[in-house]
Amino acid sequence: MKSKKIYLIRHGETEFNKKGLVQGSGIDSNLNPLGHAQAQAFFAHYEHLRFDKIYVSGLKRTQQSVQPFIDRGGAFERLPGLNELSWGIKEGKPLQADDNMQHYYMLEAWREGMLDVKVEGGESPLEVQARQRVALAHIMAQTHEELILICMHGRALRIFLCLLLDLDLKDMDQFEHSNLSLYVLHYQHGSFRIELANQLGHLAHLTPGPVQAH
Repeated sequence: MKSKKIYLIRHGETEFNKKGLVQGSGIDSNLNPLGHAQAQAFFAHYEHLRFDKIYVSGLKRTQQSVQPFIDRGGAFERLPGLNELSWGIKEGKPLQADDNMQHYYMLEAWREGMLDVKVEGGESPLEVQARQRVALAHIMAQTHEELILICMHGRALRIFLCLLLDLDLKDMDQFEHSNLSLYVLHYQHGSFRIELANQLGHLAHLTPGPVQAH
C-alpha cells in the first residue's frame, strides 16, 4: 500500500451528550439540532474532499453525522467494530456521586495498565480494541481507497487512535475530543502519523455544547 489518509471524526451532539447521560454502544440515539448543525458545518468546510469511502459504526448517530457526504453519492459502509465501548448497566443514566467515583477509579485503573477492568455488563478497552482490530484490517485491505472518512465515538476514538499509532492503551486519554472534532492521519511507509488533532475550526460559528468525556 502506497498511502492512505484518514479523516477521523467523533459524531455530533445528541441529547444524551447535552444532558450528561451515559451513552455507549447500547444507546442508539439520534443527533439533536446542534448535532445536525455540526454535521452540516463539517460538510460545508470539507465538501471539496471526495472521499473514496465513508465508514461509520453500527449506531445511527455516526451515519447522521456524515449524511451530507452520503447524500451527494458518497459510498459508505457500517462497521459495528467501530461502535462505542459498552458502559453496561450505566448506559442511559446520569452519573451520580457514587458513579463518578467508580468511573474515576476505573479510569485510573486503565491508566495504570489494568485494561481488562469494565463496568458490569460492559466492555473493557481490550475487548473494544479487539473488535476494532478486525474493522481496521478490513479498512486497510481496501487498497484502492486512499482518502477515507471515519465517524465513530469518544472513548472508542481514543482506543482506535492507540491502535492506529501502535500506542499502549493506558495512554489513550492523551487524545482529546468533542462532538464533531476532527483528527487527520496519514499512513505511509507502514505506519500512521497525526497531521491534525482535535480540530474544531469548522464549528467556530456554532454555540458549543457540553463535552462528553467518555
